[in-house]
Amino acid sequence: MANLMAGVCAIKEEFIIPRPAKTSNADANPSKRKFNDTSEVDDSLETKKCKTNDEKNSKNKKRGQNKARPKTFQNDKESKPCPSIVTAESQDSLKPCEYKNCKYIHNPMEYLKSKPKDLGESCHLFNLRGRCSRGIACRFGSSHITPEGYNVIDIEKVNQWKEDTKNAIQPSLQTLLQKRKYNFNFSETLVKYMDKKKKPIQNQCTENPESLENQSDNNADQKTNNSGAITDEDLIKLLPREKKKIDWQDKLYLSPLTTVGNLPFRRICKQFGADITCGEMALCESLLKGLKQEWALVKRHESEDLFGAQICGTNIYQITKVSQLLQENTELDFIDLNLGCPIDLIYKKGGGSGMMHRLSTLEASVICASKLLSIPFTVKMRTGVYQDKKITHTIVPKMADWGASLITIHGRSREARYTRSSDWEYIETCAKAAAPCPVYGNGDILSYDDYVSRRNIAPTVQGVMIGRGALIKPWIFTEIKEQKVWDISSSERFDILKKYTNYGLEHWGSDIQGVENTRRFLLEWLSFLYRYVPVGLLEKPPQKINERPPTYFGRDDLETLMASGNCSDWIKISEMLLGPVPDGFIFLPKHKANSY
Repeated sequence: MANLMAGVCAIKEEFIIPRPAKTSNADANPSKRKFNDTSEVDDSLETKKCKTNDEKNSKNKKRGQNKARPKTFQNDKESKPCPSIVTAESQDSLKPCEYKNCKYIHNPMEYLKSKPKDLGESCHLFNLRGRCSRGIACRFGSSHITPEGYNVIDIEKVNQWKEDTKNAIQPSLQTLLQKRKYNFNFSETLVKYMDKKKKPIQNQCTENPESLENQSDNNADQKTNNSGAITDEDLIKLLPREKKKIDWQDKLYLSPLTTVGNLPFRRICKQFGADITCGEMALCESLLKGLKQEWALVKRHESEDLFGAQICGTNIYQITKVSQLLQENTELDFIDLNLGCPIDLIYKKGGGSGMMHRLSTLEASVICASKLLSIPFTVKMRTGVYQDKKITHTIVPKMADWGASLITIHGRSREARYTRSSDWEYIETCAKAAAPCPVYGNGDILSYDDYVSRRNIAPTVQGVMIGRGALIKPWIFTEIKEQKVWDISSSERFDILKKYTNYGLEHWGSDIQGVENTRRFLLEWLSFLYRYVPVGLLEKPPQKINERPPTYFGRDDLETLMASGNCSDWIKISEMLLGPVPDGFIFLPKHKANSY
């Protein structure tokens, strides 16, 4: 095993499973087809989609894993209880339904007869809070539902419980955004003023933060005293604001991860020592429309003591308005602008990594957002759009002048995605160019050794951001802080999954929809977790992020199950925690976790 080719993970011979002759398991057992491995599911879906497009004589065939992802589970309205009966505590508390054409069930006993069997006897939400918000719809409801179909309340626990999640969108705010009546006068006036005064003011305000105020004072003797309505100059006199300061030195930053970087996952990482957390990328356009699913991405748990929201916009008005909106309606420590998203949907609109080629828009967006905010405004970017044309080193020197408080650099281009190693030497070049603005490096850290070697390559960076490394082994933060390699057992790893499912039920609810949402996000995470190779099985620990292991078995059955890259085995793990999957359940990972 000594002469291994690059990219192969060295595992002790006694744990390696010899490769059998190629056979088609799917043909031998058609019943397992829907839970086959990711590539087979993807191929079958892609084939069907191509046939459909051929029938329509379409030249532009949709390709890619996410184009034909089926919904894992969809519940019928006719099988759901009406909200008017869900949390009723007695006959007296029942309220008539306000909707004439409501299709939900309105009789508690009728619903309980049709309700699927409970997944467990104990409800985590009821035990924690004294009241289950999902009421009779709870899949663990036997502990808090009376035979008559009403809810039991533990008054003592209810009084002790304090809400631990912040930044949920309020109905009044959602209504204002949907009707386009939210007052964005401040951000709109700021953008117009900065555009009008761009050349004379930009040069001064970048050198001296007090220049905007001084500019107004210097011109005071040339103008008559204003009375009545407030002018633009009076408004801008308030800027720049005194910003909250954050000590960025030597922090461990959990990367904002689309889909998998949800609130329950961040809670797990916080417990293992992550210093900074950030919500998943939220689209400015959707936030301004008041979409609940987008606002859920900026929710914050009380354990996240240094938390920010990451936004992605395509123009100066979107970014400035969202900055104002989040500052006025949420509790955040910083706001991060995404300049690295590589997906076509964002890039072709000029957002994400596409913004790196629109420097005038980028400059105006960073200046206006940073001037408006009283919290730090940060950016996360790649090395550039094209692999052979790295441009970040030409942009970062301007970022501090524009008002960025921190720059995070992912050491890959948009074109490279994850097919190249992160270039930490280039990150160091950018860190030197950006000084004195602090810079964080990101990419290919899966162990304490990786952390040390990257910091040695790039000594100018003030800290590191960890993304896939945290998905594969969330205890990486503990390893780095304690400077060790942790040979974590399968039972300890399973306990982490138990915590995650409990946090998921708290976040998404314990009814059918909440359980299946928790299951779906758990499966998305398992599509990364299976890539972890236990330390005790390695010939030369620690594991490297770009090394693919041969097929192996673990030291016990659970460890072997957790090492499987087969979707059906991930579903088995989810069933150990959340009960059997409903009929018609299909899972296809959003991310291709086998991209080494």
